[in-house]
Amino acid sequence: MSTVTSSRRTAPPQAAAADPPRRTGRRQQRIAATVLLTPFTALLVAVFLVPVGYAIYLSLFGEDHSGLGFGGGTTVFTGLRSYLAVLQDPSFLSGFGTIALYCVIFVPTVVISALALALLLDSGLIRLRRTSQMLLYLPHAVPGIIAAVIWLYLYTPGLSPVIKLFAQADITIDFLGLHTVLPSIVNIALWSGLGYNMIIFYAALQALPREVIEAATIDGAGGIRTALQVKVPIIRGSVVMVCMFSLIGALQLFTEPMLMNQATPMVNSRFTPNMYIYDAAFRRNNYGLASAASVILLIVTCVLSYAVTRWSGRRERRA
Repeated sequence: MSTVTSSRRTAPPQAAAADPPRRTGRRQQRIAATVLLTPFTALLVAVFLVPVGYAIYLSLFGEDHSGLGFGGGTTVFTGLRSYLAVLQDPSFLSGFGTIALYCVIFVPTVVISALALALLLDSGLIRLRRTSQMLLYLPHAVPGIIAAVIWLYLYTPGLSPVIKLFAQADITIDFLGLHTVLPSIVNIALWSGLGYNMIIFYAALQALPREVIEAATIDGAGGIRTALQVKVPIIRGSVVMVCMFSLIGALQLFTEPMLMNQATPMVNSRFTPNMYIYDAAFRRNNYGLASAASVILLIVTCVLSYAVTRWSGRRERRA
């Protein structure tokens, strides 16, 4: 009994001796995590949190002009007046309607097209994969404003060789008309972003275990069935990520309609929320109104991104 008791009494010092190395390891992990996260945190604060805070601050103030409006104005606290003015402005609400229609057309088109191209490249049906990837990705390397200028040239009557070619076949197409200007903008964004999203899907497909594909082939699944029922469900995370990024990019639509504003009356100066913000800040010099519109756009973007993430999480749990 004495021997057993003594061995039990000597056990706690051994366990206590093992605790310092564990604590040291945890401390080192915390230090490493802090070192790695510090640059990201500093960048997040500098380029996101500080501008957002400053925009919220500006949205609560406005310029007050006394008398007939001559002379400089004074900055006064207006509270939520700018937010109410933005939400009651029909042009701002119509801009969100335009963006909603744009998202309905653009997001499914770019996701489905990029996924189809990635599946074709992964299946081996397309020869010269690297060359095809480079050619598809090349439009994304073109700056957005240059791409918009190129396509605006192709859309402009009297300049466009495409319109002249259709005219020779007695086909009249007005790419900048009332019902075609939005699909024309979608085409520019699709041309620029298709290859980039295709590369994301193709990289995810290349990381799939080849054993899973071989098992599906042995079970008698054809190419289309393997692609739709095996490959696509496994890379669902990449599909959701592309959907969310495409949605965020669609909400920030600015460059293409801003250039088309100079070429067609169908695109006014407040065609999208971002154009409304630009018009309020740099044409009307109403920074409080522009800041309030920016904050509202940010809130809408965050809510929609969160909704897409939650919807994806529920689908994965059900699966």
